[in-house]
Amino acid sequence: MPAAIIDGRAIAEGVKADVRQRAELLRTQRGVVPGLAFILVGENPASQSYVRSKGKACEELGFHSVTHTLPATTTQDELLSLIAACNGDPSLHGILVQLPLPTHIDEQRVIEAIDFRKDVDGFHPVNVGRLVIGLQCLRPCTPAGIQELLMRSGNDPAGKHVVVVGRSNIVGKPILNILLQKQRGANAVVTVAHTGARDIVRYTREADILIAALGKAEAITGEMLKPGCVVVDVGINRISDPSRKSGSRLVGDVHFASAAEVAAAITPVPGGVGLMTIAMLMHNTLLAATGELYR
Repeated sequence: MPAAIIDGRAIAEGVKADVRQRAELLRTQRGVVPGLAFILVGENPASQSYVRSKGKACEELGFHSVTHTLPATTTQDELLSLIAACNGDPSLHGILVQLPLPTHIDEQRVIEAIDFRKDVDGFHPVNVGRLVIGLQCLRPCTPAGIQELLMRSGNDPAGKHVVVVGRSNIVGKPILNILLQKQRGANAVVTVAHTGARDIVRYTREADILIAALGKAEAITGEMLKPGCVVVDVGINRISDPSRKSGSRLVGDVHFASAAEVAAAITPVPGGVGLMTIAMLMHNTLLAATGELYR
């Protein structure tokens, strides 16, 4: 039987509905409107598209948002000065510097300059450390979205063997730390496989839940999976497709057709994890606005 489709669009809308309700309570009870600053340096088309999508989500939820669009020639000191101003602005509860940055700017220095209480990307070392030891914090949006996808689709990872393919600071490492905590929505046995593995299939075939985040188009195929597993595909890759008017199409890191014949459930690309990332960004901004995480 073909795999059930885990509908990222429907689940993301559910998350945003929850956020909208809680944000309205925050506004009526405390007079606080969640505020988010976007900082975009340069003219990367993908980055511009991402920022527009995130700004639209703010508008839909009634959040306050500002977008600072800076030229690619902006110096590191100029960017840090803007971040400092946003750190000191009480109407802004979250700051998102869209990555990647121009090569002359030190990304880690920029991440560390953001007040960790406004770090809605969850990349600041304080938040990374709190995540590792199981304390409340602003968590990276894509891994947090993966956890929500699993829970809201009835695929609780507790006690399951989760195999994460990929070890990035954005997805692989944080989802490892989220899912191994002894907490609701986690408590899994987690293995991280990556390009250093001599035989990656050895690990993928043992997964009750496979999370593919290796950044390589359709690298995971059905024959590499355990029958009845759950597949979460984080990848977004554009490949050539002469049959399309655009000449290309988006695919994940998993070969969907073959995987869907083996898995019990699978996320599509597009329509899966990507939509959850923006929903969880809104969730993080709400949490930052409440001021409850770091008391």
